[in-house]
Amino acid sequence: MIPASYPTREEIARLTARMLLEIGAVNFNTEEPYILASGLPSPSYIDCRKLISFPRIRSTLMDFLTVTVMRNAGFEAFDNIAGGETAGIPFAALVAERMALPMTYVRKKPKGYGRNARIEGAMSEGQRVLLVEDLTTDGGSKLSFVDAIRETGASCGHTAVIFYYDIFPETEKTLGDHGVALHYLCTWWDVLAEARIQGAFDATTLNGVEAFLKDPRAWQAAHKS
Repeated sequence: MIPASYPTREEIARLTARMLLEIGAVNFNTEEPYILASGLPSPSYIDCRKLISFPRIRSTLMDFLTVTVMRNAGFEAFDNIAGGETAGIPFAALVAERMALPMTYVRKKPKGYGRNARIEGAMSEGQRVLLVEDLTTDGGSKLSFVDAIRETGASCGHTAVIFYYDIFPETEKTLGDHGVALHYLCTWWDVLAEARIQGAFDATTLNGVEAFLKDPRAWQAAHKS
């Protein structure tokens, strides 16, 4: 069912941050930084995959993501909802259910046998596809998924995520240059603000995370092992 209520963008961001903190999806550690997929260190790590195990929070955030996309892109803007393998798949299914649209998913690479497909499900030429993922950092990983969708003859000009890092200035330009608009619920800045309000972490840790968020490249260079 399509949600009938439309909270403000600011309220959606605040509540999303609160929910991510509540389920322990937010991890801050300035003493022993996490290593990201890029191999670079970070004092912060977000695990949006945990959301699938919390039905009330999961349902609320999928309502938020659906109304955000419709408010930003239009109520009849899409014909197909595609999830990116693997984290985006459950969220794409939940958004597709709310919007009463077909759901598909995009593999990171061809599976290597059978049809050797990257698109699973039914996607056809001319369809307007929304790519759904759990999060985006610098936007680069989205481009391969978008290209795979476009190779079918469908169009993909929008991607929706629960969480956007919002600390790398090139992200929205990278996506924009590829003809893709980004829609999201909250950022590290929203999470940091809510963490301070809740006292979810000690002040030293929060100050260290803020230093990283303000200049992540310099922080990473200083903390390489």
